[in-house]
Amino acid sequence: MNLLKIGPAAALALSGAALCLLALAPLGSRIGWWPYGFGLYRLMPASGFIALAAVTLSLVTLARCRPHLRLSAVAMLSVAIVLGTALTCLPLQYSYTRTTLPPIHDITTDPDNPPSFSAVLPARTADRANSVDGRDLQLTRLQQAAYPDVAPLITTLPRESTFKEALGVAKSMPGWTIVAANAEEGRIEASQPSRWFRFTDDVVIRVSGDASGSRIDMRSTSRQGRSDYGVNAARIRAYMGALRERLG
Repeated sequence: MNLLKIGPAAALALSGAALCLLALAPLGSRIGWWPYGFGLYRLMPASGFIALAAVTLSLVTLARCRPHLRLSAVAMLSVAIVLGTALTCLPLQYSYTRTTLPPIHDITTDPDNPPSFSAVLPARTADRANSVDGRDLQLTRLQQAAYPDVAPLITTLPRESTFKEALGVAKSMPGWTIVAANAEEGRIEASQPSRWFRFTDDVVIRVSGDASGSRIDMRSTSRQGRSDYGVNAARIRAYMGALRERLG
């Protein structure tokens, strides 16, 4: 292969192909071309390997042909290196996160008595979502080992006031859609799609207590997949942190 002639163009083409493949992974899943698992576990890694090939070819071309390369060729190789590196890192990050976190998708601040879903159940049934009927002991152990900081929030505010504050914070959370808010039952339900594959996660917040104080529990669960890549725990931390700041 004549690296001087075709190396820059080939490297740029490979990085472009990797970008297209990465974009197709969630797009095809959304429009029904393939199941999400194919896009997430097949096309994304394939994109990373092609991007790595682009970076490798770029570096080899620069090492062997640098004195003879035109400025335009150097620019093409530079773009291929930057783009290829970014596209290589993304699947690696997903893979690392998946291997370091437990394969669970249902996180709650009260494993013994998790808040129950109601309003989002029809949508979950339509999506053939994961069951939220019960949590086994193994799931609780995995959660406590991986996310020991996920815990309920206790306040001295009356239940009615706490519910209003909890609902206000829920409405302010980026990307959340409030599905139901029942002050009498002390329950708030919401949904949030992921940015990339548009996976939908469901949230239920339970406010219990009386005039002397309140307890806020939360549950966040994914509709699809076994592993949530830590998203549900992060969502609970973000919400509880915002509510704690609001309550003072």
